Amino acid sequence: MSSTTVALPGQDLGPTASNNVGAGTHIQGDHLFASVAGQIISTPSTTKGSKTPTLSILRPSSATLPEVGTTILGKITRTNPRQANISILAIGNTGERVCGEPFPALIQQQDIRATEIDKVKVTESFRVGDVVRAVVISLGDERSYYLSTAKNELGVVMAVSEGGHQMYPLSWKEFHDPVTGAKELRKVAKPV
Repeated sequence: MSSTTVALPGQDLGPTASNNVGAGTHIQGDHLFASVAGQIISTPSTTKGSKTPTLSILRPSSATLPEVGTTILGKITRTNPRQANISILAIGNTGERVCGEPFPALIQQQDIRATEIDKVKVTESFRVGDVVRAVVISLGDERSYYLSTAKNELGVVMAVSEGGHQMYPLSWKEFHDPVTGAKELRKVAKPV
């Protein structure tokens, strides 16, 4: 695994059979998951005879602040009919700069899509736990940044189904659960 790879909280880092738990990670079932946002560090095992590396998450020490026009990666924390609340975790298309601490932000209903704005439903675009790529459109007020996903390359990049399985995009508005076969609506980000 590359030392420049960035993980977000809840991201599956692989089976415990091929990775040891390190700082910033936790075990759930038989898989290792990221507990915090940061750079993934893989170090060789110190146990004699073991070739299984230890995965750790390195949290950044310097503050990184979002600016208007920058792309961010964040996690949906709450939704209501008019907006989605999000925690900004990293800055950049692929999360090159991880934030030292999450920043609160909002995606308002009118900023989800560029077309048919009056038909957009927040609950059909995002769900709590989704990882979203968005762009900062305003520094907002003292409580939250304002974000937009109104471009094709912006939207949900990682989603977990209601059944708890990692889903894959089917189209610009649907994710697919490969285990149950269920389809769920989302505002899907075009791969970068």
